[in-house]
Amino acid sequence: MAPGRAGYGSGMADALTGKTIAFLVAQEGIEQVELTDPWKKVEEAGGRPILVAPEPGTVQAFDHLDAADTFDVDRTTADLRMDDIDGVVLPGGVANPDQLRTDEAAVSFLRDFVQAGKPVAVICHGPWTLVEAGVLEGRTITSWPSLQTDVRNAGGTWVDQEVCRDGNLVSSRNPDDLPAFTAAMVELFS
Repeated sequence: MAPGRAGYGSGMADALTGKTIAFLVAQEGIEQVELTDPWKKVEEAGGRPILVAPEPGTVQAFDHLDAADTFDVDRTTADLRMDDIDGVVLPGGVANPDQLRTDEAAVSFLRDFVQAGKPVAVICHGPWTLVEAGVLEGRTITSWPSLQTDVRNAGGTWVDQEVCRDGNLVSSRNPDDLPAFTAAMVELFS
């Protein structure tokens, strides 16, 4: 089962044509709506979303603390190549980024990707993986409020706003921000 299906109009129908967007997640704990809504927007904009996780097989998404759907992994973090990916989405969920930041392949890929100036969209607890990658020094992002100390300790500036763009990073706080987040994400990736 794919995380989303194209369907409703976006106004940016061809903005991502020919672009591959990696949704980088752990095996479980992904906040489902933070995966499926951005996935749909990438498809609607003509992009090709792929689901990337540390292990092959499936990942388990959640609706807050309740298990939701499972999704098939397209590629493992060890198989990621920067030249194959045009943008990265880091969904939240508390357990997802907490597990993902322990995967060295994911962390080193993200470090190289951000440092190369390639675009990353991150929401909710997703910035934990960016903290681990050491790429927030001098950057301004938003997130779930409990991450603000982590962002500051990593040398970043934390702001409380619906969507924040700082160069090649777009960030949002929570699922309520998804309309603004997905619009900013498509703009960043295009």
